[in-house]
Amino acid sequence: MTPDELKFFLDEKVIQYNQPYFIESDPIQIPHLFSLKEDIEIAGFLSATIAWGNRKMIITNGNRMMDLMGNAPYDFVMSHRENQLEKTNDFVHRTFNGTDFKTFILALKHIYNHHQGLEAVFAKNQTPDSMQPSISEFKKLFFEAPHLPRTQKHISDPLNNSAAKRLNMYLRWMCRQDKTGVDLGIWKSISPAKLSCPLDVHSGNVARKLGLLTRSQNDGKALAELDAQLRNLDPKDPVKYDFALFGLGVFEGF
Repeated sequence: MTPDELKFFLDEKVIQYNQPYFIESDPIQIPHLFSLKEDIEIAGFLSATIAWGNRKMIITNGNRMMDLMGNAPYDFVMSHRENQLEKTNDFVHRTFNGTDFKTFILALKHIYNHHQGLEAVFAKNQTPDSMQPSISEFKKLFFEAPHLPRTQKHISDPLNNSAAKRLNMYLRWMCRQDKTGVDLGIWKSISPAKLSCPLDVHSGNVARKLGLLTRSQNDGKALAELDAQLRNLDPKDPVKYDFALFGLGVFEGF
């Protein structure tokens, strides 16, 4: 395909998959359950944190997280009692367990009490053309709260050459202004132009087949390469192509 043909093809796939029906089978449905800003961003953060593996299981466990928090995540984070926190002990999603869940709740409380909340942390540390340094700074602030070393593995650091797929997906959910209403777009202080594609096995494989990516590993260097290509296609909304790459990979076996 010529560059113009590739852009036309991917734009059509964005239109096909960036539709409300996408929500039905995606973890983004968890933050869509809420209307309060803080509920949305906490539900989104926790759901994105466990977004690896079987998508049905991710959604099931995302809903279980919300149930354990009384379906009021912000109020639970800020006002829980110790006996309520113990309810999280039996939670497990792959290697994310009850201890990790409890640590995340306490770290979120620390973020809201001492750093003005999730949006403020990410917005404060953004750079003119990327959110990857912001993700790295977020990890540092998040783990200011007491924690076991094991829990740190559940937040990636792009400055250690991680693609940080789950946090880049979370930022897409929170920041991208989506006319079809899939992405929530509740954070106005971060431009969608700075967002990066949530690079995983599906989007990576499709990107390589389309000539958008040459690096074989799905790491931070690959993400930078893919970002440059997607920004050429649409400088204002490059991460919209995540719908095309993911849809082609998961739904069409491209």
